[in-house]
Amino acid sequence: MSITAYIASQPADRQALLSQIHDIIIRKDPTVTAVVAPMMGKEMIIYNAPGTFKYGLSSVKNYMSLHVLPMYGSAVLYEKYKGLLKDASFQKGCINFKNKDEMPLTIVENLIADCSKIDLLALREKQLQSKSKK
Repeated sequence: MSITAYIASQPADRQALLSQIHDIIIRKDPTVTAVVAPMMGKEMIIYNAPGTFKYGLSSVKNYMSLHVLPMYGSAVLYEKYKGLLKDASFQKGCINFKNKDEMPLTIVENLIADCSKIDLLALREKQLQSKSKK
């Protein structure tokens, strides 16, 4: 399924917001490529950086979710955006939201811009090296 077809298959009141968030991710983080694929038992838009998953964008029955792996690995990013997106529901590495009021696009742009600077593979490699030295 194409990205366009995935977004078009979602409820009409969510399509514009999903499309706008997708466009922000592609524009602000040139390291990722997007595909529609299953993850956690449902189809979603998966954004892969070289060698790793970086973001996911999904729509389920009662809300939409933006999965943000760089945020999962950074308490600083997590706390910053949890403070800025007060009406959204935060999990470890994802943000659940129902509408644009809970997920303002200017904040999404800043979040993705911050995350685009993070090389997840380099972080993982550094983490593994520090474990092997112990």
